Amino acid sequence: MTGFGKRMKRDTAVLVLRDAREITELLREALDGAPATERPGLERALALVAEAGSVTDAELRARWVRQRLAVAGHEGPADSVAAIKALRQAEPGLSLLQAATYAREAATA
Repeated sequence: MTGFGKRMKRDTAVLVLRDAREITELLREALDGAPATERPGLERALALVAEAGSVTDAELRARWVRQRLAVAGHEGPADSVAAIKALRQAEPGLSLLQAATYAREAATA
């Protein structure tokens, strides 16, 4: 089991969580029993959840990378050496390979 923690950490540095189906179901249930005054808001919420649920994992990771780079003050290309360095400094748990992969993904997204 030695090294298992390192491998898991390396493989799951950026975990994308998706609860869109569960949230959609809850909103649909609320909409079914909602008074007319609440229906427009619940319908809008359903549309927003559908929109958010359609974003790919790669797009979510790219957004995460761009946010980290913005906080780090990096303004150049997302896949530059400086960006990868800034990303690794912002997220010390990232390996060089992960940072380079995520940076390349952000640059193409």
